Amino acid sequence: MNWNGVRVLVTGADGFMGSHLTEKLVSVGADVSVYVRGNSQTGTVQYKLKNIGHIKDKLKAIITGNISNPDSIKLIEKNNPQIIFHLAADAYVPNSFEHPLEVMETNLIGTLNVLHAVMRLHEMQQVVCTSSSEIYGTAQYVPIDEKHPLNPTSPYAASKAAADRYCFAYWNTYKLPIAIIRPFNTYGPRHTYDVIPKFIKLALQGKDLPIYGSGNQSRDFTYVDDMIKAFIIMGSEKKAIGEVVNFGTSKDVSINEVAKKIIDISGSKSKVVHQEERLAEVNKLCCDYTKAKKLFGWEPAIGIDEGLRRNITWDRDHINN
Repeated sequence: MNWNGVRVLVTGADGFMGSHLTEKLVSVGADVSVYVRGNSQTGTVQYKLKNIGHIKDKLKAIITGNISNPDSIKLIEKNNPQIIFHLAADAYVPNSFEHPLEVMETNLIGTLNVLHAVMRLHEMQQVVCTSSSEIYGTAQYVPIDEKHPLNPTSPYAASKAAADRYCFAYWNTYKLPIAIIRPFNTYGPRHTYDVIPKFIKLALQGKDLPIYGSGNQSRDFTYVDDMIKAFIIMGSEKKAIGEVVNFGTSKDVSINEVAKKIIDISGSKSKVVHQEERLAEVNKLCCDYTKAKKLFGWEPAIGIDEGLRRNITWDRDHINN
């Protein structure tokens, strides 16, 4: 697809994956607007760009607000994008233990607001709704394909499962051009709240790496560059419309292994310490990306060791930033 001049809106553009996606879309010539969390008081828009400030001057528009507020519908309608990548979410699982209502509002109501804006956009070509592998819960079989039962174990996962199914329902009922992407655990530069970025930060400081429970719980970790390619595909391929597609590596790694790799690659003297098991823990996630490969020819290119090396190098270079 030729992205040159295509009007694109990225919600959650200042987050981890959103910022990488925004950079990519700008680099290929898209006319990119972003929706970032902020507020407006006395007519003055207040926001702070932490991840995309370096490309601020290349953006068509910066929309600020709370995605769960009904005003977001009019804000998106006024922007009039042709393609929307909806990544805005409260994605830190433990936060949902203490703030389940707020997480639901952001993840579900925010998604519904985007969908209702799409219903008003006459030039809308495609909207990519970001789901999560967390909606599957602990694997009943591996690798997990798109037909795996949805058994969300945390309030966060439940909010994403609900949003996922609403997106499907709105495609089915209203024929909106919706594509649903289900990324498995993604890591890379600028990520802050998941296990890999936490471990890397601690390892570079020589501090202990805390592991919840036994550490035998495993995840399918995908490097951000591979996942951004997946988002671009889901936003440009017409055969993605009406589809739910998993993206991951089909290789799960235990948290114990992740800790060891990070310590070894970084040359850290950190030690592993085990803590009480986390609430609503998912024991195993491993992606079956057969559908992604069959439909689009997508495959992950960066393995866990290379990805960790890149991530650690970036963090080391930006340790004081």
